Amino acid sequence: MPWFITFALLSAWFSYNLYRPIQSQKHGAAVSFLSGLMVGELALHHLILQIIIALLFVYSGVVTGLWGALSLLLLLGSWGAMGYYYLTSDTAKDHIEKGLKQGLGEHYLTQISPELKETLTDQLDWQRVLFPHRAFRSPVVTTIRNIIYHEVNGVRLKLDIRHRHDQPQNCPVLFQIHGGAWTFRMGSKNEQALPLMNYLAEQGWVCVSIDYRLSPLATFPDHIIDCKRALQWVKQHIHEYGGDPEFIIATGGSAGGHLSALLALTPNLPEFQPGFEDFDSSVQGCVSFYGIYDFLDHHKLQAHTGLHDLLQDSILKASKSDKPELYRLASPITHIGPHAPPFLLLQGDKDTLVSPRETRMFADELRQVSKQPVALIELPGAQHAFDLFPSLRSELVLHGVVRYLNWVYSQRPR
Repeated sequence: MPWFITFALLSAWFSYNLYRPIQSQKHGAAVSFLSGLMVGELALHHLILQIIIALLFVYSGVVTGLWGALSLLLLLGSWGAMGYYYLTSDTAKDHIEKGLKQGLGEHYLTQISPELKETLTDQLDWQRVLFPHRAFRSPVVTTIRNIIYHEVNGVRLKLDIRHRHDQPQNCPVLFQIHGGAWTFRMGSKNEQALPLMNYLAEQGWVCVSIDYRLSPLATFPDHIIDCKRALQWVKQHIHEYGGDPEFIIATGGSAGGHLSALLALTPNLPEFQPGFEDFDSSVQGCVSFYGIYDFLDHHKLQAHTGLHDLLQDSILKASKSDKPELYRLASPITHIGPHAPPFLLLQGDKDTLVSPRETRMFADELRQVSKQPVALIELPGAQHAFDLFPSLRSELVLHGVVRYLNWVYSQRPR
């Protein structure tokens, strides 16, 4: 019986955390993130697993008496809350469309090229939702892995390329920068943004995902320098794989969101291009998922000290007071200006690792100076890394991102 009670309490915690995650305490936020990541977008699968486990407890005869009945009631309430959370993520489609219309214009869909509009869909692929592993591979996509794009201090930096088997020429390019707190073993190009890249590759995009040096061995600006090196390789070679070096969209989540925004806002910045200062590192747009934009936290919007401690101890390896200029250099918000390309920012309001208020502030300040559209999609109920697995919410987001990318591609000079 104690095991069944513990199981019921754990289920209740999982459900409660979906609605009330810990956002104001460093260690609690990390636990809340991990719990939300494993349960939130996979709530249907988690629900089925919990029901099976509960039935096994009942079958074994250990669920008896008042405590057994109370535990069962707690489980039923937990399952109802978990199912409701998952089903209400369908409201994301309204928030996605609202963000796109505010950023691109009320009638943005009419500005998408007819041939691209034909590829758009609002229909969910329930095969991807129910069997998430299917989104990590595609029968019509070729993946070329571990191409060395640069070597520095004995480290071979690599990238992967995804494109259709019958890839046409001169197609748009997605440049994916992985997240993981800029830190070794916290993330890699091998597991992030795969549903998005496979989906776009099926539609004819050429998708590139890159490695870069990671902390604690790497110290900023090593990370962004490597991203620019990878971009240089892509611009020089992507035509060999059917890509158009003149149309590249940078994207990434979390640390990758920070780096993609920083890359998009710092074309040709000498500090980030040592030894290749003459290279044109401009891109044609940026899609940043739950990125970090202000390392100095000027407006005190970060809810806890987790980011501050990580930057000081492992990434920048200096305090804000000792090297404020380094923190400013590393912050995308420092580099906003009229030169900014089109931006799409995506942020969940239940994110425990990145401040939703900071994303909103960054979008507001970027809109004030940029000559290009800035779209912000805020997703109620979404935790950090909500797009890692195919789910009801993440599939709706994927369709919205595709609409945005097709709009940007339709506006390119011809």
